[in-house]
Amino acid sequence: MTAIAELAMPISPGLIVILGGLLVPFLTAGIARIYVLALSAATLVYVLGLPNGEHAAFAFMELDLQLLRVDKLSTVFGTIFLIALFLGNLYAWHERDRLQRTATQVYAGSAIAAAYVGDLVSLFVFWELTAIASVFLVWAAGTDRSFRAGMRYLIIQIGSGVILLAGVLFHFHETGSIEFGHIGLGSVGGALILLAFGIKCAFPLLHNWLQDAYPEATVTGTVILSAFTTKLAVYALARSYAGTDMLIWIGATMTAFPIFYAVIENDLRRVLAYSLNNQLGFMVVGVGIGTELALNGTAAHAFSHILYKALLFMSMGAVLFRTGTCKGSELGGLYKTMPWTTGFCIVGAASISAFPLFSGFISKSMILTAAGGEGHFITWAILLFASAGVFHHSGIKVPFFAFFAHDSGLRPKEAPWNMLLAMAITAGLCIGIGVWPEPLYAMLPFPVDYVPYTAAHVITQLQLLLYAALAFTFLMRTGLYPPELRSTNLDSDWIYRRILPGVVHNLGMGIETVWSRLTGGGRAIVSASIDAASRNFGPYGIVGRTVRVGNGVAWVAVLLLVTLLVGYSAN
Repeated sequence: MTAIAELAMPISPGLIVILGGLLVPFLTAGIARIYVLALSAATLVYVLGLPNGEHAAFAFMELDLQLLRVDKLSTVFGTIFLIALFLGNLYAWHERDRLQRTATQVYAGSAIAAAYVGDLVSLFVFWELTAIASVFLVWAAGTDRSFRAGMRYLIIQIGSGVILLAGVLFHFHETGSIEFGHIGLGSVGGALILLAFGIKCAFPLLHNWLQDAYPEATVTGTVILSAFTTKLAVYALARSYAGTDMLIWIGATMTAFPIFYAVIENDLRRVLAYSLNNQLGFMVVGVGIGTELALNGTAAHAFSHILYKALLFMSMGAVLFRTGTCKGSELGGLYKTMPWTTGFCIVGAASISAFPLFSGFISKSMILTAAGGEGHFITWAILLFASAGVFHHSGIKVPFFAFFAHDSGLRPKEAPWNMLLAMAITAGLCIGIGVWPEPLYAMLPFPVDYVPYTAAHVITQLQLLLYAALAFTFLMRTGLYPPELRSTNLDSDWIYRRILPGVVHNLGMGIETVWSRLTGGGRAIVSASIDAASRNFGPYGIVGRTVRVGNGVAWVAVLLLVTLLVGYSAN
């Protein structure tokens, strides 16, 4: 494989996927299906043969750009991204929408390219391209909800990129470097870049775009979305902020709060979206701890998570494809006619719950061990609680209410063969990694001196899962478990989606009232102030040309003036 890579100057595997994906619209549906599978498989072979080192470097506008930096961290993420792309393309074999298929390749290729760049400017370019390409997977559902969720998703993702660009500019001004390496929080640029990464990683209070957009995407689009955006952010955090203590508490919070929303959520794809946020928290904790064991655990858990989360979304996608719904209140009894999908869903549930012999166990235990070994006992306890919680909502709730529980009377056909094959391969990888983790451990950034299958690890995890199962059974038998009801759950975004528009509306009404009560002279003063502020502080004014603050400053001046006038009138 190395010989293959050395035949020509190495190029970014992400660019191969992007450029290859742009050919999809010119192919027939039948050829495109085979083509995208071959493209992802061939690129994976190419990646496994890439030599470590820095390649494809060039100067642009006096900036040193690098499109291909190969090391163990980039390789482990690049490998799992390509595996996920191959499985996603197989799962979407039946899909005839060329736009979705093209967007999938460009989106995945952008994430892969971002994992291999060596500078922050190139990272920004691919960071934004992931946002632009991925939104089409949400809009492809063709519903009003998907359009609204997609618009919000796009605005937030593009906003993350704008903040990233601002951080890069500050960082370059402060350090004179655009290298994509360790950054830390010692500067304004570092803080802005962390915020940009945090938005894409769905940090607490910045997370709602994920739960809104992913469940509104198409059956196949949700599977693709679950693999790339947030894991690219985890990769960026591991690359630039390893050992940042603040991330330990951010990650711990991420593991805990989604549990409560997932338990009461009726839409099972939204349950999995909250669960995705929970699992990201484990990875963020690993980055925050920053030791070799913790970073290995983060990379391993990202690898495992992409697989088992895709498997769970695949199974729920198959249910949605056959029944037209993914609501727990409308499902149940599907195991009778969808036994293979049921079995694959249970494998995904066991993996995310970290059962021994499944992939989640061999990766999550690394992060827990790192937290305990470094003395973060409160964080360790939170992660333990979160492990029990994820077993409740993803390990038990999703398969139970979809395939068992009450009999809904639905008797759909089994999933199409391509969906079953994609789920079978993914389930095999989940079990294979859990039984034989050494190949994955060999790919990790640092040498692995860790044995997951010790008596203490296995017994502790089985006890935790047993008690969680007993708690679920008790709550169900006593009727205390939240029933599956058609409902809309309010998350933290309610604050700015409802309260803030109300505040703005009332403020506008107040300004209008003040305006209506002003005399002619008062209105003339306000109008003159607006004109002067627009001339001096607008985008074409003196200050605007200098610092580009825009018309927002003019409106601040107006509000201050109105406040003074109101105060004067009151006196």
